[in-house]
Amino acid sequence: MLRAMFVAEHFRRLTSAQRHVFAAAFLGWTLDSLDFFLLIFCVKAIAAEFKTLPSAVLGAVFLTQAFRPLGALVFGTLADRYGRRPVLMANILSFSVIELACAFAPSLSVLLVLRALFGFAMGGEWGVGAALAFESLPKEGRGVYSGILQEGYAMGSILASGAFALLFAGTHWHGIAIPAIGWRGLFMVGSAPALLAFYVQARVPESPVWLAGAEHRKKAAKAAGGRGIVPAHLKEFLPTFLFLILLMTAFMSFSHGTQDVYPTFLSVAAKLTPQTIGLIGVLYGIGSIAGGLVFGMLSERWGRKRAIVTAALLAIPVIPLYAYGHSAWSLGAGAVLMQFMVQGAWGVVPAYLTELSPAPVRATAPGLAYQLGGLITSWNGKAQALAAERWGNYPLVLAVTVIVVALMLAGLAALGTEAKGREMSAA
Repeated sequence: MLRAMFVAEHFRRLTSAQRHVFAAAFLGWTLDSLDFFLLIFCVKAIAAEFKTLPSAVLGAVFLTQAFRPLGALVFGTLADRYGRRPVLMANILSFSVIELACAFAPSLSVLLVLRALFGFAMGGEWGVGAALAFESLPKEGRGVYSGILQEGYAMGSILASGAFALLFAGTHWHGIAIPAIGWRGLFMVGSAPALLAFYVQARVPESPVWLAGAEHRKKAAKAAGGRGIVPAHLKEFLPTFLFLILLMTAFMSFSHGTQDVYPTFLSVAAKLTPQTIGLIGVLYGIGSIAGGLVFGMLSERWGRKRAIVTAALLAIPVIPLYAYGHSAWSLGAGAVLMQFMVQGAWGVVPAYLTELSPAPVRATAPGLAYQLGGLITSWNGKAQALAAERWGNYPLVLAVTVIVVALMLAGLAALGTEAKGREMSAA
């Protein structure tokens, strides 16, 4: 109750324009995540239709992550130059159209190409949305906003889980028959985020920090004869940027290592039904949101570093339930606790990366570091599936992954710079 009041108080302080900005950033990341996770839940069905192994379909996850850094670089650069708002709209429309195209893929090869293009579009959304949000919101309560914003990813997972449970194989709900639409129908549902672009166009203002720096950038570019400039503090930022890439590699290993093959594990190894898997997905999505909110608030008291380290280390004791539970209930409880810790650590990320990045590259640097971390770990899901198929032991693969990546993340975070409460300047 006290936590809910604490969060509500921060949101009451926001202006109407700030609330619209936050809603757009949150919904953009939510719907991006929905489209990503729809494929994760449909791996087994796609593999069956195209007569291949789940590990081959999980190659689509690799391609999505591999192309995300390119999208972060291109869309981030455009947002730093032309503004956060128009580029965010372009991002949303792009990944929605590509998601719809996936529904009509005639072969696995075509689907893999489309998921690579989806990764390019998806790669830009996080950095652009985070820059727009944290340049518009007050610094007080930034950890709270960060914790909620990042859990748009978990909300997307919940929506994907619910859609999979209700629509993939069909079911009955309060006497109403819900028809099965299969994985292709789910991808059609996943194209709905395109409607969000109209909301951004109508209600969301441009970042005040970007607007304040626009005139300065024009004068600087003119003085440089149109060649562009590289401010000295951007050169000084390079070591920090390299550290952020390493940190995000650990973060990506932490999230994708505990999520990407988990529905496949529940289906292939635990032999649960689509409805049960979907329900577990919804429950651990709720746990993710709770974790992001709790550790986001704690980061306002403890600082960003301590919150990340604590959440990462607390994931290790959850392994017995998460990977070795003997029933749907115990596995579900383990999944909820695991994602509470995983997304608890992640809830600090939007504020932390934005606070550490200078204004001229604030839409590019955080998103690029974020997505390069994803590129480095892009083989994670496929590698886990291949190892599990070879050894016939999904639980062991999941357990080893959690131990290694949790320790790696905690160690790197402990070495980082604290940045809680830094001003978002236009320079």
